[in-house]
Amino acid sequence: MAVMPHTNVDKAMETALSLDIPFWPQLPNYSYYEDMYVQAAEHFPGILLDMDKRTLRFSMDKFISEFEEVMSHFDDPDYFDISLTYSSVYHRFLGMDLSGHPAIRGQVEGPVSFGFNILDQDKRPILFDDNVRPFMFEFMAKRINIQLEKLKQKNSNAFMFIDEPGMQFIFSALSGYSDQKAKQDLDEFFSMIEGAKGIHLCGNPGLGDRSHRV
Repeated sequence: MAVMPHTNVDKAMETALSLDIPFWPQLPNYSYYEDMYVQAAEHFPGILLDMDKRTLRFSMDKFISEFEEVMSHFDDPDYFDISLTYSSVYHRFLGMDLSGHPAIRGQVEGPVSFGFNILDQDKRPILFDDNVRPFMFEFMAKRINIQLEKLKQKNSNAFMFIDEPGMQFIFSALSGYSDQKAKQDLDEFFSMIEGAKGIHLCGNPGLGDRSHRV
């Protein structure tokens, strides 16, 4: 939804700000920290981030060892916001006067896509783990609400989009995550999110009437 190929932050910002509803760009070619999955993974327990190899993995042992520390910060808004390390572009956007626009938009990688993309030590998507998945949905909802709060300080009509390119896989017989389960999880997920929000699908998430279920 906001991923751009630029390596020049100034050019990317100029383009994003030229739209009726500006957004803060995600620039993975500028820095791997600016990748949408990496940004969503900040402070998520169990994450193994290798900046040199540009890989993002998950360890259950690390998840268990870090879980208590993450929970101790669960009421700290700054902990769930995107840090300067993980996006200098986001913080540059927040440093601007954005009050003159009709609205502004933020975005966070959605839990379904995040869960499909991040593999554990057995190369299994963490979305399939019944212990990790509920926490992951709550964690991502928290991140969305915190970002929205920050954006609303710059423009009262700010809203959020949830990027879910992985939704196109939930109707596959091989996914291991049914559309019925996805609908149940996402209904609960959206109930935790404040304000106006939308969901962005990069592919066709179903066939016929099934594409409207989620």
